[in-house]
Amino acid sequence: MSSVSLLHAVIELAQVVGDTAMEYFGYPKLVVETKNDGSPVTVADRTAEQKAREWLAQRFPKDGILGEEFGAERPDAARRWLIDPIDGTKSFVRGVPLWATLVALVEGETVLAGAVNCAAAGEMVGAALGEGAWWNGSRCSVSTISSIANATVLTSDDRFPKRPERRPRWDALADAAKVARTWGDGFGYVMVATGRAEVMVDEAFAIWDAAAPYAIVTEAGGLFTTWTGQPTPFGGEGIATNMSIAPAARAALFDP
Repeated sequence: MSSVSLLHAVIELAQVVGDTAMEYFGYPKLVVETKNDGSPVTVADRTAEQKAREWLAQRFPKDGILGEEFGAERPDAARRWLIDPIDGTKSFVRGVPLWATLVALVEGETVLAGAVNCAAAGEMVGAALGEGAWWNGSRCSVSTISSIANATVLTSDDRFPKRPERRPRWDALADAAKVARTWGDGFGYVMVATGRAEVMVDEAFAIWDAAAPYAIVTEAGGLFTTWTGQPTPFGGEGIATNMSIAPAARAALFDP
């Protein structure tokens, strides 16, 4: 299957899953449970991921699946679909539209395609290896801002609860930036990939959180690395930037 058709596939799947999640968005009596890791989950997360698995079973039955809610299927398959049905469930349950559906296809440690659907905000960015990034059907790219003083910098949680030693570095970067916000989770990476923010950082996340953002940022001409500068979504953490500001941002945040 060509990369162009993979682009169409990840966008279609992200649309299906996001549409399913939207059926529950804003519902005032949505029951919120707490998973073993302390994160929230709802029937919306589970139903949306189940819809993804049904879609994949019909179209890509030989591929593996790894999803946040239901784990792995066919883990030994050459290709795996990575699914986070609702990235930003805390926002979702409060009626905040800055949540996202994340879908990616990987082969080994190569991300073949990925899509981030911010359904409530009406924003979809999809990308495939060598095919660029596409925002609501039009080509998109990262910004060319090269000065931290003119940059918008984003993070999911500026308290850095899992790696508190990193907070002083974030605080210094945020103080130096023109704008600093916690427009986080998948939405933050959409902002970088579409040129409306220059830096997005996460101290810790799972591969289903990282693969789709990696695809859209890199295909939009940006750089996605770990905090030590490794260009991979498999490092359990991430710094996404445009290319112009990449050296300055990583100098500020770099783990020695």
